[in-house]
Amino acid sequence: MTDAGTDSDREISYEEARRLLEEGRLEDRRMLARRADMRPEILYYLAEDEDREVRRGVAANPAAPLHADQLLAEDPDDEVRLELARKIARLVPNLDPEQAIKVRERAIAVLEQLAQDALPKVRALIAEEIKRETRVPKEIVRALARDLEAIVACPVLEYSPLLDEHDLRELIAAGMSSEALSAIARRENLPAAVSDDIAATLDVPAVAALLANESAQIREETLDRIIDHAREVEAWHRPLALRPQLSVRAMKRIAGFVASALVHQMLERNPLDEKVAEDILDRVRERIASERVGEEEEAELARQAREFHRRGMLTDDFVIEAIEHNRRELLIQALAVMADLEPVVVRRIIHSKSGRAVTALAWKAGLKMRTAFRLQTEFALVSPSQLVPAKDGVDYPMDEAELVWHLSYFLDE
Repeated sequence: MTDAGTDSDREISYEEARRLLEEGRLEDRRMLARRADMRPEILYYLAEDEDREVRRGVAANPAAPLHADQLLAEDPDDEVRLELARKIARLVPNLDPEQAIKVRERAIAVLEQLAQDALPKVRALIAEEIKRETRVPKEIVRALARDLEAIVACPVLEYSPLLDEHDLRELIAAGMSSEALSAIARRENLPAAVSDDIAATLDVPAVAALLANESAQIREETLDRIIDHAREVEAWHRPLALRPQLSVRAMKRIAGFVASALVHQMLERNPLDEKVAEDILDRVRERIASERVGEEEEAELARQAREFHRRGMLTDDFVIEAIEHNRRELLIQALAVMADLEPVVVRRIIHSKSGRAVTALAWKAGLKMRTAFRLQTEFALVSPSQLVPAKDGVDYPMDEAELVWHLSYFLDE
């Protein structure tokens, strides 16, 4: 037989296809299985071929008859069923409502069968393909949402518009994994009642996802219950502090335990009256000033700071990372080493509320002005009216004599 006999670009008649099947060459069978212009009976015949690549070709072929798809839904080869799942999940939502009832019923039956496949990858593929669809049977979506495998349940739990408030609350009440609960928590425009149910579980990842979901509706009393438990749950601190439209009462409570950098970001996201904002900052400063590590830990952190300095690790990046991760005592020890000052002096400067003093400390430590500004805002919690911005966006705005003078004020104490 010539190469023309396997040319997939030219038209192949029914008689020629029959002849190629009778000759039985593997490459011909694979070629026929992939052709979208092949007659249904040819594709149905190939659906039972001994070669899995032939069956995969039929499974992926949109021209394959539905009774061939029903056959392939039970294929022993996982890759064949995966190929079929990909096709069927895209086919069903696009079926014409006016199409023959039997055609729709058969296609949906295949989809249902694949949604119950023993292989999680097959079920997950179906879930991923139909997660945003409204034109698929709701029962299939509900079955996928109840699946014990997170890779199957999570796509529909997070995105499916077919799951309403009642469905979601029922699923939560029945119990689910942390991953599945987190998927629900990430849904757009999550109703307040569902948020209540998630918050009531106190599941750490799920509540963190809920707090980070800006479109989720969370009642004030629900937020209060979360705050009641949040002090010891660091994973909730950032999403709590960065939640939009916080009440003053909630902000005061959150400021009682989160890192100073988060307090700064919270106040930036929720602008307050200057007096109220200053009251919150004062409370945080008092809390921070009272939080001291033990003598042994302080000595160990001082030793670490000296070692980091010896190894050239005390840089602007180090300081910024320490601010962001709330490593307050380590940063105080590091600034003391970098600026060649006693830690007690560094503490006095940090607690002074003076933007100029903190800026002078950063200069003495050899830091860039941009880092100095972050030390003012996120570490020392300097009031907005006392902040010292950079000159031209990058330079220190004071000359050396003035910087030295601001430092000397604290050295003389």
